[in-house]
Amino acid sequence: MAEIVIVRDAAAAGELVADAILDLVAKKPDAVLGLATGSSPLATYAALAARHADLSRVRGFALDEYVGLPAGHPESYRAVITREVVEPLGLTPSLVHVPGSGPIETAGADYERAITDAGGVDLQILGIGSTGHVGFNEPSSSFASLTRVKTLAERTRRDNARFFHSLDEVPTHCITQGLGTIRRASHLVLLAFGPKKAEAIAAAVEGPVTASMPASVIQLHRHVTVFVDEAAAAHLANANYYRYAWEHRLPWETL
Repeated sequence: MAEIVIVRDAAAAGELVADAILDLVAKKPDAVLGLATGSSPLATYAALAARHADLSRVRGFALDEYVGLPAGHPESYRAVITREVVEPLGLTPSLVHVPGSGPIETAGADYERAITDAGGVDLQILGIGSTGHVGFNEPSSSFASLTRVKTLAERTRRDNARFFHSLDEVPTHCITQGLGTIRRASHLVLLAFGPKKAEAIAAAVEGPVTASMPASVIQLHRHVTVFVDEAAAAHLANANYYRYAWEHRLPWETL
């Protein structure tokens, strides 16, 4: 079962996740992080940047990328990762990878090989979409899926249109780590804040494990921590237990 941590706000979650990442890096300076984009991880990246830790040896693998955006487009995830993660945290650009850098026909297999060659992801940061997608794994994605090109759901395109001038500019395709790829990470950290995430979080954490709710794959993982604020926790049937368990964790228990 995932550990559910209900926090005051995204900033409080960011501090806790930053602590976990810095603990990992202290033990393994070249740790491998799985990097998510979107609004949910921003507080974590801000908290890490404020610590001024040496993360120059840390390696990173982005979850996904749009297919079809011109090189250098400001909303490409390579540009977003550079702007919001690599530069503020002082990561070494050559150690941070984004899928789809090579020929798109072989990009999935190439990315899988690169993650394997790096020794696998130590800590994977995740957000969750309104459709329950993690990465760009839309409903019906196989739990065994690997990095591949996918067609974006219209709801996902509409959700992401706020980053573009119009819906027409949002790509229809992406390349994303698969659910099987994500499951191989040693530790999954899922972040969700606000009332729009409440339904998806309840389904992912407490609902049935089903391809119709891709994020429910976290129930099959051995080490998952989910951070939500009160609004995102609104539909959780066991919220009181999650609060009690967090308040009564043992001194040696870490994320």
